[in-house]
Amino acid sequence: MTTPYDSADGLVRVYPADAPGAGTTPALVWAHGGGFVAGDLDMPEADWVARAFAARGVTVVSIDYLLAGGGCRYPDPSDDVLAAWRWTSAHAAHLGIDAARIVAGGASAGGNLTAGAVLRALDGAAPVPAGVFLAYPTLLAVQPAPDAALRAMLDQNPAADRFGPARVRAMYEDYLGGPVEDAPLPAVPGRAMPHDVTGFPPVLMVNGEADELRVSGEAFAATLVAAGVPVMLVTEPGTEHGHLNRPDEPAASATVDRAVGWIGDLSATRARTAAATVAPDHP
Repeated sequence: MTTPYDSADGLVRVYPADAPGAGTTPALVWAHGGGFVAGDLDMPEADWVARAFAARGVTVVSIDYLLAGGGCRYPDPSDDVLAAWRWTSAHAAHLGIDAARIVAGGASAGGNLTAGAVLRALDGAAPVPAGVFLAYPTLLAVQPAPDAALRAMLDQNPAADRFGPARVRAMYEDYLGGPVEDAPLPAVPGRAMPHDVTGFPPVLMVNGEADELRVSGEAFAATLVAAGVPVMLVTEPGTEHGHLNRPDEPAASATVDRAVGWIGDLSATRARTAAATVAPDHP
């Protein structure tokens, strides 16, 4: 693999795609998780994920966004995500990537940052990505109760039952530096209504099975579908929250493979659409 390198004054680490050939590659601009207050570019959810995508032909731009705390609150981490998208788009030719095939993605709190940044991008804050890959995102500060099947699954596995309503609310209050009721929509994107997500790009969402946070992901996916956004919603069997941070689990590689295939399908769809647009009419 080509050696990763830091760029954009340390905001990102770039993982060039392996064996890109003569053409450009798709790109994934990726935000790790960590509850808004933890995580770094060397954790498996950042470094291993980036290397896994790069090995499969996708250039990865991993974001070293500011962590909440010590005076850092929303929108500072979100601003970093948008800055990384703008930088990647502006440097696409130098990076050897196709600017029309830049996908945004994130895991857990990074999924929140990614979804919220898309809402801001729709208002002109940055280029809108070609697609969005969300891994077990947290998208609501006040979660609905899980259904009976998920509640029973969590009761049978207490170690997985670690994202109850009180903990999630406290996490968002720390991120916001204030009450969740006053939060702007991009900080809690699961509150979006269908009209808020008009123009949202296609989404792949992969949730953990025994994970209470998937309730918020499923609610947001339903909103996207109601707005006509193409959504692939997957619950990875046998997983708890954060399986991309545990690369020894088969589900981690399975999720990366799924996402790479989905990115390839996005690229093929865009190519067919472009060809149909420019094809001359024939009698």
